Amino acid sequence: MKPRESSTMSSLVQMIARQALVTFRQPPRSFADNHKQLLGLISQVRSADLRVLPPVSPPPRGAPPVTYMHICETEQFSMGVFLLKSGARIPLHDHPGMHGVLKVLYGKLRVSCFDRLDAGPEAGEERPRLGALRRSVLRSSAEYTDASEPCVLAPDRDNLHQIDAVDGPAAFVDVLAPPYDPDDGRDCHYFRVLQGPEVREPHDREVLLMEIAQPVSFWCGTEPYLGPGVRL
Repeated sequence: MKPRESSTMSSLVQMIARQALVTFRQPPRSFADNHKQLLGLISQVRSADLRVLPPVSPPPRGAPPVTYMHICETEQFSMGVFLLKSGARIPLHDHPGMHGVLKVLYGKLRVSCFDRLDAGPEAGEERPRLGALRRSVLRSSAEYTDASEPCVLAPDRDNLHQIDAVDGPAAFVDVLAPPYDPDDGRDCHYFRVLQGPEVREPHDREVLLMEIAQPVSFWCGTEPYLGPGVRL
């Protein structure tokens, strides 16, 4: 198959960004149809489209386990690429009131998705302190490669997830809508899975999650994004 030309690659990234704007604008219009179109575009993305290639040598000692390439951000959404070292993990975390799409560019990821069963704090209420226990359910745990369809999360479904690099380094493009914003109640919180009751279905088992501080073993560095530009 003939490689795509740079202009085509650039237009694909540009099309994803523009479709994300249409999909997540406020007030939303025809969300389901627009979201389906966005997923269709993201499912086409490959590592070469973003000029993100697997590393040719191990990272230097002391390098962060995860790095992030920023592509673009608006009030409606953010888009970037996460790169995980072999064996690295993005700990279990939430996406308050946010939609998300994750598409693997290279390598293999295991993504475990959870939902809280207890209601979150109402607007104006104080958030539970670290150590608070939350009844939750494990919705799915699956492996994804560049040949897989995107992993999708919504405000009320698969909203918490843990991401592990399997059998080597991995990278994925990530679209979040709206972006994280602590001033608007969308801060990132981390959790630890505690032992739960016996499972009836492997993909729908109840567990207890405990909110924790960001694990000391996890930190995220940055890398420059060298792929096609985006204009919005």
